[in-house]
Amino acid sequence: MKSIEKLQERIGYRFSDMTLLEHAMVHRSYANETEMPPLSDNERLEFLGDAVLEIAVSDYLYRERPLLPEGELSKLRASLVCEPTLAVCAKEVGIGEFVRLSHGENSSGGRERKSILSDAFEAVIGAIYLDGGMEPATQFIVERLLSDIEHKQLFFDSKTKLQELVQGAHDGQISYNLLKEEGPDHAKSFTVEVCVDEKRIGVGTGHSKKAAEQEAAYRGLLVYRREG
Repeated sequence: MKSIEKLQERIGYRFSDMTLLEHAMVHRSYANETEMPPLSDNERLEFLGDAVLEIAVSDYLYRERPLLPEGELSKLRASLVCEPTLAVCAKEVGIGEFVRLSHGENSSGGRERKSILSDAFEAVIGAIYLDGGMEPATQFIVERLLSDIEHKQLFFDSKTKLQELVQGAHDGQISYNLLKEEGPDHAKSFTVEVCVDEKRIGVGTGHSKKAAEQEAAYRGLLVYRREG
């Protein structure tokens, strides 16, 4: 079985035109390195998928959250369609294993890079839309993104929510400490721990300190929720 067929199984949608899914997995770095024809990368599919994602999420929230005003709907939508959230969804599907990257991008950790994962996730949405229309594209979005809104929203604003939770419980002191910094300047990776009163409650990694802190805070929130 070809690897792209394995991805099709994970997505849960059978393509009539498999070349669309293959196209969705071509990162710009790979297209450039292998001298593919112009527009062979997944950026046009990402553009389309972004638009499909926006309308599908807006429609879903409008119907499922009838008591939320426009401002709250916009804030919730933003938390769902942002890069870190989409990257989490992409990781859950395992999209990173299938993205075609240049040797340099691959060796510098591109398969874990949130920007690459989120773009590929949107490209998959665009590919499904072109192959089968709005209905299967929406179904994929609902299953992979909207089925667990509370956790997705939690991730989006995890540092603020952790601060509120800790101060509300016992007014503890939160600190973020850099544990490790590695990689070349253009592809840095940071590992950060978050502590409450000097006790570690979460560790996160990211290509910026801010992203690593956000993930660490999210891990800490999950710990607090389990213990609470």
